Amino acid sequence: MNPHAPQPTSLRSLMMSLWSNRQLISHMTRREILGRYKGSILGLTWSFFNPIFMLAIYTFVFSVIFQSKWNSGTHQNKTEYAIIIFVGMIIINLFNEVANRAPGLILANTNYVKKVVFPIEILPIIAIGTTLFHALISFIVLLVAFMLFNGYLNWTLIFLPLILLPVLILTLGVAWILASIGVFVRDIGQTITILTSMLMFLSPVFYPVSAIPQEFRMWILANPLTFAIEQIREILIWGHLPDFIGLLEYTVCVSAFTWLGYIWFQKTRKGFADVL
Repeated sequence: MNPHAPQPTSLRSLMMSLWSNRQLISHMTRREILGRYKGSILGLTWSFFNPIFMLAIYTFVFSVIFQSKWNSGTHQNKTEYAIIIFVGMIIINLFNEVANRAPGLILANTNYVKKVVFPIEILPIIAIGTTLFHALISFIVLLVAFMLFNGYLNWTLIFLPLILLPVLILTLGVAWILASIGVFVRDIGQTITILTSMLMFLSPVFYPVSAIPQEFRMWILANPLTFAIEQIREILIWGHLPDFIGLLEYTVCVSAFTWLGYIWFQKTRKGFADVL
């Protein structure tokens, strides 16, 4: 395989790559998940303990110490605010973990670029698969906690995959762009770490959108994660139906962005071998 040869950029080529490499993606994702806990006594059990500990900390800090409420005019038990926060943190952590890893994905796998016939476009997908596994564990912990605290689950949670899908599509597009830039500009890794830290506070994780002054609200609404965080809270916590029209528009927009990210990655990958 000539690493300098032009690579296909069509949606059809992308779908064919995902389908033909599905077993490789599954195997490498599973290996990476298990490798993260290799040598530890509790092994994969840590993937459950981590979100449980975090939810317990959120409950104590925000409900006991700060005694925070999401909307001051509504009655809330001591755990509801922590659960609301936890929903936002799951989405932010999913996006941020992939974004922070993306600039080093190609650099950490130089053999795949220079010596082996390997579809390097799947490396960001594997990173997303690993992060998604831990996000799903966190959602399980969230649902169990919600059930224990409230005694019920909202049936609207069945729409969770419908909202998570465009988040994953958006994250993949960002990962392809950052993975490519990271080969040529090594400082991008440090820059992204700063930006993702800022993103956590510029997303409605610790506060509702309604609490933002009107003159600044448009900037928070322009954040592509805001819509997803708000919609997941609607279906999981308050039992409302998602905004289907908004969800369709959101999915179309992030899909177009991700396709552009794929095109960028395919166009620039012919220079990877020379730089590495």
